[in-house]
Amino acid sequence: MMEIRKFTFNPVAVNTYVVWDETGECAIIDAGCSKPAEEAALAGFIEEKELTPVKLLNTHGHFDHVIGNGFAARQWDLEVEMHKDDNSLVSNAKEQGGMFGIAMHQPPKPAKFFDEGDEITFGNTTLKVIHVPGHSPGGVAFHNAKEKMLIAGDILFYGSVGRTDLPGGEHEALITGIKSKLLGLDPATKVFPGHGPETTIGDEIKNNPFLQ
Repeated sequence: MMEIRKFTFNPVAVNTYVVWDETGECAIIDAGCSKPAEEAALAGFIEEKELTPVKLLNTHGHFDHVIGNGFAARQWDLEVEMHKDDNSLVSNAKEQGGMFGIAMHQPPKPAKFFDEGDEITFGNTTLKVIHVPGHSPGGVAFHNAKEKMLIAGDILFYGSVGRTDLPGGEHEALITGIKSKLLGLDPATKVFPGHGPETTIGDEIKNNPFLQ
């Protein structure tokens, strides 16, 4: 059975997720820890649960979602994985952070790339990659149909959608992608966004003003 724990890290309040199952293997998604106390919280939880991190995944490459990749990669000897279309965002992540007044070290470059329809496996868990550009060129969501869970990054939020005014953003592409690729999922699917509270696909179909 897939389990998930959310941490909210850094000044931009990024949701970092640890996903694991009964095997003890886990994936860290969007490592957003930006200071020692946050790094300790993430490491302490993983140690407490006796988990073994085997995947370091990113929903996209914006600075606030990759700021903790260096720590996680070193701590657990992991390679960063994301969509290739966001590789350039990682390359200038330090500059992005500076634009928002946030000092950070340059995060490690991605070592592996996934694409639409790929399946990421760890333990007994499989996450299917759904590519929805618009917030960023390589933005993805990770879907587990069996558990009815969607880790949506900055694509879809509770009552909102990702901003598209940053470099590489495209509002029409984002809305089209959400409607064609996400809203057809089981309405009971729980959505874990990159910022803010959880929601469900059904609730967003009914109530999200950007999708009406």
